[in-house]
Amino acid sequence: MGRWVAHEFVKRGCEVWVLDNLSNGALANIEGFGHKLGGVVVDDIGNRKLLAELFSKEFTVCVHCAAAINVQESIDRPEKCLTDNVIGTFNVLEECRKHGTRMVFISSALVYMTADDGGTISEEHPLHATCPYAASKITGENFTLAYHKSYGLPTVILRPFSIYGPWQRSDSEGGVISIFCDRALRNQPLSIYGDGEQSRDFFYVEECATFVADASFSSAVNGRILNAGSGTETKIKDLALKICGKPDMIRFVEHHHAHAEIMHMCAKSTNAQKLLGWQCRTPLEEGLHRTREWLASRMRR
Repeated sequence: MGRWVAHEFVKRGCEVWVLDNLSNGALANIEGFGHKLGGVVVDDIGNRKLLAELFSKEFTVCVHCAAAINVQESIDRPEKCLTDNVIGTFNVLEECRKHGTRMVFISSALVYMTADDGGTISEEHPLHATCPYAASKITGENFTLAYHKSYGLPTVILRPFSIYGPWQRSDSEGGVISIFCDRALRNQPLSIYGDGEQSRDFFYVEECATFVADASFSSAVNGRILNAGSGTETKIKDLALKICGKPDMIRFVEHHHAHAEIMHMCAKSTNAQKLLGWQCRTPLEEGLHRTREWLASRMRR
């Protein structure tokens, strides 16, 4: 997502600085941005000295989407998750506080308790940490809200649902659409954890970047929490069939962290619509086509 957020800010004429440790990305993702970027720093938000040097540039807005995002890794290595996602967020908040920089915290829909089948999830829906990753995001949210209330720091918390699209890695556990499209293009079986009845609200990445940028420059959302998604729920087994079109290409396998599975997720983006006038305009079929075409073009290189 970070690549598309940077791209959206550049489109809007902003000078953008990127800090990334490349644990989930690559410099190739921003090739072509060239002089439109203020700078690119390969390092980590755990480096407080570096953060202090960067923030001396007096940024207007900080979009904080740096995180260890792998659910299974958070279960296997909870201390790393705590350090990266909680201490790292504290480090960023401290620099924002010192410089009066607006803080946009990118959280996750995984902070929520599952919804009943067919139900939507609003910002008031109960939270429930099923894994250390979700717990770290809830903690990051609480710190962000505390800095708004204690120091008057302008902040907003964004909870995007299942983001997908071009430039998403197809070798990561969270990118189910990229994984499925990649395997379908290679004529390989698509593996589904469990029975495939779990559902998600798939949110096209360019729409998400627009949402993030809109929220970044609106004082109307200060101190608020905003969901964003397509508002449409799709079962994983139906998604797999949409992508490969062949039932015999679908395999159901044992879930390796079933206790952390949230069965039903569909966004109710009330605050985004009310405060920003924002709505999702990219249907799943169109987003799937764009993602598949992008992956196919990469394979032809």
